[in-house]
Amino acid sequence: MTTVPAEDAARAKGPLSRLTLEYSYVMKGLVEKAKEPGFTAADWAPLAELVAVGEFERVGSFTERVNWAQYADLLTMWARAAVWDFRVRRVTEGDGYAILELEERAKYRDRFETYRSVSVYEFDSARKLRRLELYLSKAEAPDAARSYSWDWSEVSAELL
Repeated sequence: MTTVPAEDAARAKGPLSRLTLEYSYVMKGLVEKAKEPGFTAADWAPLAELVAVGEFERVGSFTERVNWAQYADLLTMWARAAVWDFRVRRVTEGDGYAILELEERAKYRDRFETYRSVSVYEFDSARKLRRLELYLSKAEAPDAARSYSWDWSEVSAELL
């Protein structure tokens, strides 16, 4: 089990918000490992342990939808290109879900981005993540937002 810093663990209101924080810190560690030679989508296995991989769906900030295998490919592509860190702002939970607000920082070869995210984590009855919805907010000029686009065909994402 990944260690969640005490300051962040104290923010958890229950078991689902604790799982959400654990997911974030497992991801952080794997994003760092993704820079190592030979890292593949299969190396997301520690994160997959927290996920109902057969029914998982991730809806991203561009409303793209991916399943677990596609998400692992997307994470691999992103993690190889980014140095990522975050600060927990808020975490809460309700019946079957948790909501996590982060202040995130991502450094790429050609830019540095800061943004706030709100993610909704939906869990099944076994407390495995079955759905993840991501919402981003960042300050930038409207033209800058169009300066980069993902190649969604690489991960076979379904665009809405």
